[in-house]
Order: sequence, then structure tokens, then C-alpha cells
Amino acid sequence: MPIRAISFDLFDTLVDLLGETLPREEYEGRSFPRSLIQIHGLISEQVPVSFDAYLKAMRDVDVQFRGSHYANDREVTSLQRFEEVLERLGIDDKALAEAMVGLHMGALYGQVRTLAHHQEVLSELKKDFRLGVCSNFSHSETAHRVLADAGLTELMDAVLISDAVGIRKPASGIFHATLEALDVEPHELLHVGDQLGADVAGPASLGIRTAWIVRRVGDAEAALAERPEPAPDLRIDDLAELPALLQRSPVFS
Repeated sequence: MPIRAISFDLFDTLVDLLGETLPREEYEGRSFPRSLIQIHGLISEQVPVSFDAYLKAMRDVDVQFRGSHYANDREVTSLQRFEEVLERLGIDDKALAEAMVGLHMGALYGQVRTLAHHQEVLSELKKDFRLGVCSNFSHSETAHRVLADAGLTELMDAVLISDAVGIRKPASGIFHATLEALDVEPHELLHVGDQLGADVAGPASLGIRTAWIVRRVGDAEAALAERPEPAPDLRIDDLAELPALLQRSPVFS
């Protein structure tokens, strides 16, 4: 069946998020991401809070949301997360929570690498397909900023970020929303992403065809051995492979 639209994951698909190069600092003899230390500094400017109490609140909140939200493919916004951290510390200050979000997202944004040829590749695909983004991320504003920096915003017919949808991949809800936004049926959509669970198993369960991009997958063979089913319809190293593959692959004819 012919493909009419393509949806893309954002990080490590359309752009790279180099979390491994996130700046770190020593604090009290331990190494932490610099942004974690800076966020503690923001809090301490308002209310004296020990670093260990702050770390415990962060960890406790992560455990809480893993059970209440992530386990059920529900998204937690960055603001929601930091407001909960402050509540556990006995602080009611939305402006402070928003400042924490800004600092955290600024640190992540600084680790984004755009790939110059992607704008050309997607411009070529745009001639024949509707294009969209379907991505897990906790802060839509930053996601849209990243897309704009990469020169991809104007090429997208729809952008669905999980914090706005409220649902995370691989849950079907975010893919149903993507299908509706792109006005296609499941068999008419190709989803491209780097995660076998979120970007292959999730859409495949709805009959959406998939392309697994392994540019940033450390050991693709090991990952595939751990999760062999469902197999992606395509496996690519670079988005530049897509135009030719979509023209000649019998899977999409």
C-alpha cells in the first residue's frame, strides 16, 4: 500500500541529543550534571535546602512518576515535575519552578546537534509526502525551538509532542493523534525513529509501517537481538536513505 505521510521522532532522529557530553561538575566530592547543581542553587537562593535533601526530593519524584505516569505511558511535563519537587521540599513557588524548567531545558538545548543535510532531505520528501513529528518530550517549547533551529518547522504538517498530547509513545493514543493530524490511515503512514519500543513496536501495533534509524544506536545488533519482534520494515543509518528506499522498496508499493 502506498505511503502518503511520514512521521519522525525528534531526538536522535531529526536532531541528535548528546546527553553523554552534558557538562558535569564536582560537588561535595561527587560528580553531577552541572545543571543539577545549578538548579539546587536556584532553590537555595529562596529557601535553605541541603543538597542531599534536594537530591532525595528529585529521586522520590522520579520514582513516583515512574509508577503513576511512565508505567502507563502518560507524560509528565517539566513544570509538573519541578513543581512536585518543590512541594516535597515545602516550597510553593510557581515562578521558581518555571526558572528550574528554564535552566534544565537550557542545558539540554545546549547538547542538541542539528544535521545540516536533514533540511534538504525533508524538503525532497515533502514533494511527495505529508510530514510530521511524533516525539516523546516533556517541554514542547524547547522541541519547537529545536525544530526551528534545524530549519524544519516549515516542512512539518503536524507536530505532536507528548507533553502537549499527555501520552507517550509507544501508547497508541499519540499515534492515533498523529494519524488524525496528518489525515491518513495507519497503512498510509511511515514512522521513523531510533527506539525499537517507542518507534517500532508502538506504531506497528496499529499497522503503521516503520523505519528504524540506527545512527545513534550504540549496538544495533544487540538491541535487535533483545527485541526482535516486531521487526522494523526498514533499517537505515541516515535519513538521506529514505527518498530512494521509498521509491524502490516493494514494501511501500
